[in-house]
Amino acid sequence: MPRAGTRPTSRDVAQAAGVSQAAVSLVLGDKWRGRVSEATAERVREAARTLGYRPNLAARNLRLGRTRTVLLVVPALTTEFFAGVYTGAARVASRHGFGVVLYPSPEGIGPARDPFASAQAALDGVIASSMAAEALTAIRGEALPLVMLDSDPGGSVGAATVNLDIADGVRQVTDHLLALGHRHFLHLAADVASWTFEVRARELAARLRKVPGTSLRTARAPISIKGADVSAEAALSGAAAVPDRPTAVVCDDDHLAAGTYKAARRLGLRVPEDLSVTGLDDLALASAIDPELTTVRLDAELFGERGMEALLAVLEGRAPAAGDIPVELVVRGSTAPAPR
Repeated sequence: MPRAGTRPTSRDVAQAAGVSQAAVSLVLGDKWRGRVSEATAERVREAARTLGYRPNLAARNLRLGRTRTVLLVVPALTTEFFAGVYTGAARVASRHGFGVVLYPSPEGIGPARDPFASAQAALDGVIASSMAAEALTAIRGEALPLVMLDSDPGGSVGAATVNLDIADGVRQVTDHLLALGHRHFLHLAADVASWTFEVRARELAARLRKVPGTSLRTARAPISIKGADVSAEAALSGAAAVPDRPTAVVCDDDHLAAGTYKAARRLGLRVPEDLSVTGLDDLALASAIDPELTTVRLDAELFGERGMEALLAVLEGRAPAAGDIPVELVVRGSTAPAPR
């Protein structure tokens, strides 16, 4: 046991747990798997908690050449989605003694500036959500490990890519609307040059091509309620007199769906009696509007967790977990059978 008034050491933890100091180092450095048993690891953790032991991270980091700091780059903080990504990443990071710095790029999805005098010296790695790898050159140079979230797995230059199964989400939305009898669709597409939005447009068009008698119009809008309101009104009023006017609007984002609600009501269209509307994200907004929005739930916190886990794997020389993260269609009051 440590003497009164002194900080406990790893030797004290080892003595309390009845193990070697090497075992304590493995467990508290989270490198014990396959080297010591789960029971031993828990005994070490319990001894450390009881003694109030805290490892000297500064000395260890200097020895390993690590800062134990990760940068999470997002295009904006305009929605709670990216806040959820940060929450998940930070949760996993804290369990491994890492900190996460959140950096909303001033250029959106464009080239991101280095927020440090030298990011390579200040960071151990970078996680980037919904951005192109080329936009991060100024930050990571050629040295920093990079994990891409929501990015083309075939075209990314990052060390790993983690994606939500957006394509399946669009298929779920489309099949839901087709089952309700809708055949004429408006795609309110995000006016952003990003891989994830390309996937949404491609999957929607591909699914509808397989069903005879369907039609698809596309209108683009900035990702905001006001921008969607303007674009949706123009698209819906222009199609009002044609025989195949849209009876369903598939929106790339819940904010776009909220703007569509406003436009529809101004045009005298009822949601969902005259017009079914779907979103994608399942933000708090989706349950706040009336009727509540049918949308695809994306687990942003799990997304961030998987991104951080992938970066930790890269830093430790392991292969990150494979496979896209499943998404879920949440059916609410904004969709109904197509009007006759």
